[in-house]
Amino acid sequence: MNDQTQLEIEAATFRRLRDYLREHTEVQNIDLMNLAGFCRNCLSKWYRAEAEARGTGLDYEQAREIVYGMPYEEWKTRFQTEASTEQQARYAERQQGQDHG
Repeated sequence: MNDQTQLEIEAATFRRLRDYLREHTEVQNIDLMNLAGFCRNCLSKWYRAEAEARGTGLDYEQAREIVYGMPYEEWKTRFQTEASTEQQARYAERQQGQDHG
């Protein structure tokens, strides 16, 4: 596989993941963090970091809008639910000694 083909496949894979997360708003960020150790906000931070590494100015809110498909505050109002005590406990336990995003 040549470098350009690999780049195109990786970009298409990212878009599929992004689109999947946009479609499945029932999947909360805390669920993603608890299961996989990353969430939509992590993807936004990584996106911004990669843009900056290539000399493209992009702030965090702009990156979030790319990942969420809308301004974060709108997504939060429309789709975010209150985390349960169990979700919060799992998150706290997972975060001990780990770095994410």
